[in-house]
Amino acid sequence: MITFPNSKINLGLNILDKRANGYHNLETCIYPILWHDILEIIPSKSFSFVQTGRIIPGDPKHNLCVKAYNLIKKYYQIPPTNIHLHKIIPTGAGLGGGSADAAFTLKMLNQLFLLKISNKRLLHYASLLGSDCPFFIDNLPAIASGTGTKLEPYELNLSKYYIIVIFANLHLSTSNSYAHIQPKIPKNSLRASLKNLKKWPTLLRNDFEPPLFNNTPLLANIKSRLYTQGAFYASMSGSGSAVYGLFENPPEVSAFQKYECVLRPLELPSELS
Repeated sequence: MITFPNSKINLGLNILDKRANGYHNLETCIYPILWHDILEIIPSKSFSFVQTGRIIPGDPKHNLCVKAYNLIKKYYQIPPTNIHLHKIIPTGAGLGGGSADAAFTLKMLNQLFLLKISNKRLLHYASLLGSDCPFFIDNLPAIASGTGTKLEPYELNLSKYYIIVIFANLHLSTSNSYAHIQPKIPKNSLRASLKNLKKWPTLLRNDFEPPLFNNTPLLANIKSRLYTQGAFYASMSGSGSAVYGLFENPPEVSAFQKYECVLRPLELPSELS
């Protein structure tokens, strides 16, 4: 079985307060986009995990796909598998690629071995793997709150628009990004702000941008250039470092050719197998 775990962007990201356990409460709208990895899982006599494409730092045994397999194996009798992940989505970019790989592994194992795990249970398992993982179970626009695992479907269709994602090969630490955040409650509610697309540049904000842009002016420059090229909205995704721009018409990408640049229609992904 082969599927294509996709990435996501954040439309607004408000860090509301800090919990006693050190985690933060946040509010954001997560939207799936068509930049994807390739994931293959087939039954085998012994377990193996192979990763190609982009280099992922760390021990492959700790890859989220392996963790997802071991989590399912803990509760269900499934045979060994060969898992092959071809990595295309950059890591440390705020695009949720690793989380998508984990969530798709859960869904694929459920489908491949006819486990009949409920959607609610899959969401629970995904939450054990990472805060962004549950989003990719349903893989539809949603408002995320709490630590990011509480999801409410949000009706938003941007399919008539286009997105450019710029990755300047900068890898930012999420923990370091949080260390520079001053949590606060925004003046305008996220839901109300999302309803006025023309005012997104003034109503939506990513709380990670001010400290990161101050320390990494290149990201601020990329965002500014996206507006110069005609974006009706531009932002950093998640805790960085990818910056995206939304356009009414397909823009010219040559202005960003010195960076890794991906242009896609903003259609909602379909899971192919």
